Amino acid sequence: MNRTFSREFVFQLFALIIAVLLVHTVYVTVVWPNAEAVVAEQRAMMDKDPDYVAETSFYVVVKDYEQESCFVLLLWCLAIIAYKGNAAIAERKLLEEVLVPIADGVRVLPEDTRDYARQIEALPESQRALLLPRVLHHVLVRFGATRNIQDVASSAHQMVSSEAERMDSELSMVRYILWAIPAIGFIGTVRGIGLALNMAHRAVDGDVSGVTENLGTAFNSTLIALLISILLMFLVHQLQLMQERLVFDAESYADDRLIRHLHAS
Repeated sequence: MNRTFSREFVFQLFALIIAVLLVHTVYVTVVWPNAEAVVAEQRAMMDKDPDYVAETSFYVVVKDYEQESCFVLLLWCLAIIAYKGNAAIAERKLLEEVLVPIADGVRVLPEDTRDYARQIEALPESQRALLLPRVLHHVLVRFGATRNIQDVASSAHQMVSSEAERMDSELSMVRYILWAIPAIGFIGTVRGIGLALNMAHRAVDGDVSGVTENLGTAFNSTLIALLISILLMFLVHQLQLMQERLVFDAESYADDRLIRHLHAS
């Protein structure tokens, strides 16, 4: 489990670095040059025609630092969700396999558990670390030691419940990102309104371009942050649903394929 945690930590760290480099590269090479060109063109058209209505440009909407930060967090969160989703898919594949081949009507006595446990131990190390093999191995070892079916069933239930809690706790970073994105959007709103207030004296003189541009910064940052939050919340709920179903199905697998075959004497 420690190796798994370390591997996941390294993955998250590199995912964050790659997300920062990728998003900043796109902003430097594409977003900021195009945004400057669009703003300059709109100002020129406004100078020529006072009634000119500028069209909304995607580059202008996402050009500020708050939006860039939100996109970095978006890619980072997507990478974490993909990592955990791939792990859940690998876990679910084992539910389709027969890890402990026991025919209907066959009873597993405490003396037989060691032979069945060896079949679990013979699996590749990457599979033995998954939930279902650990639950089955735990059931066999505990039944061989206690010879108590009720105790084995309770212990298996407690084990899968602990696994569900562990999966939920490991989503803490994802929850932090889901909190941070709207917070960054609100920071952009406050910054834009503050800059607009600093330009209020120009608006009195008839030049409202500075006020409108900074108010655009305020509203655009909130817009992008909320849209990203809606997308990520949907994906996180789907991931949680996948993990919860995995835990329930693993417990049902252990009950149907192993525990019901146990016989104390």
